Amino acid sequence: MIEFKFPDIGEGVTEGVLLHWLVKPGDKVQEGDSLCEVETDKVTTEMPSPVDGVVERCHGKVGETIAVGDVLVTFRTSEDENEKDDTDKNTFKDQPREEPAEENAGVVGTLDVSEELMETSREGIPAVEPSAAGIPEKVLATPVARKMAHDQGVDIRQIKGTGPAGRVMKADIQRFTSSQPKGPESSLVSPTANHGSDPVERMKLSNLRKAIMKKMVESTSSIPHTTAMDEIDVTSLVEYREKVKHLFVDEHQVKLTYLPFIIKALTTTLAAHPRFNSQLDESNQELVLFKAYHIGIAVDTPEGLTVPVIRNADQKSLLALQLEAEKLSRAARERTLKLEQVKGSTFSITNYGSFGASFGTPIINHPEAAILGIG
Repeated sequence: MIEFKFPDIGEGVTEGVLLHWLVKPGDKVQEGDSLCEVETDKVTTEMPSPVDGVVERCHGKVGETIAVGDVLVTFRTSEDENEKDDTDKNTFKDQPREEPAEENAGVVGTLDVSEELMETSREGIPAVEPSAAGIPEKVLATPVARKMAHDQGVDIRQIKGTGPAGRVMKADIQRFTSSQPKGPESSLVSPTANHGSDPVERMKLSNLRKAIMKKMVESTSSIPHTTAMDEIDVTSLVEYREKVKHLFVDEHQVKLTYLPFIIKALTTTLAAHPRFNSQLDESNQELVLFKAYHIGIAVDTPEGLTVPVIRNADQKSLLALQLEAEKLSRAARERTLKLEQVKGSTFSITNYGSFGASFGTPIINHPEAAILGIG
């Protein structure tokens, strides 16, 4: 049997909502066939099968939240048929498997876990010196346990693992945190406590809304924001666009908007002022200056704000920029963006002029150094 687990697809994605199944138990699938559709806080994507085989079991119900490392599908492959007879297979299926959601969490299928440790990323985590008691800097632990320890601010080196070879498991983190003394209970009052019997409406936050909230808090709390506002006379640009905006309608069914002109002006400006096309590497205390110009464009959708990326924008023509911007905006509204289309931006643009506002104070798209707001 092969267990396909919800993989770590990067960009900080740790969970998703199972939208619907595309297969059912008994279905034969080939490698690459879509198994289910999952909505993350970044994109909505289909999960491809890692093998040829027969679907033995679909784990999870539609609407449920699944975490990285959770088993999505169990497969029966030709190797199972060749290696064991039916009795052996039934015996195998009846045997319990400890911690299925943790071992090799975030990988496709199952892998033999080496006892040799791989250095985990410590980006954004302050360096911790080994204690006098000799607690090792590296600890054998499952990815699920590491994430839980990180989220709860627990030093995983203090925890004794109960898994194979002393591996720290999710249950070990839970036992450790439950044994810690609780602080005084909060005296904060519920936001709706004073409304009595007044009617209220509660709206469950979508993954995208939660991601936006987290991203905005992260940006405003870690990046000092300062805003400069100015008015620019673009009379000549307006006149020029009126002359050329219909040039591509017949062949490409598209009108030139102001966005391609703004992107062209922006990339020229960033080349002259490279520190704005940068990110801060806090761990090494370095400013990383990018030589490429990948421009994020904020798109308002019914679910919330999404920032797809036009890569190498300085190398594209006005028409190419217009076509790509429309393609990305449409995909954002239809929730069909791919992960590679929403990551890697070096600078972003937002347009509050679409709401009739002349001026605004946009929030920087963390970890970028700056943002351009258009009124």
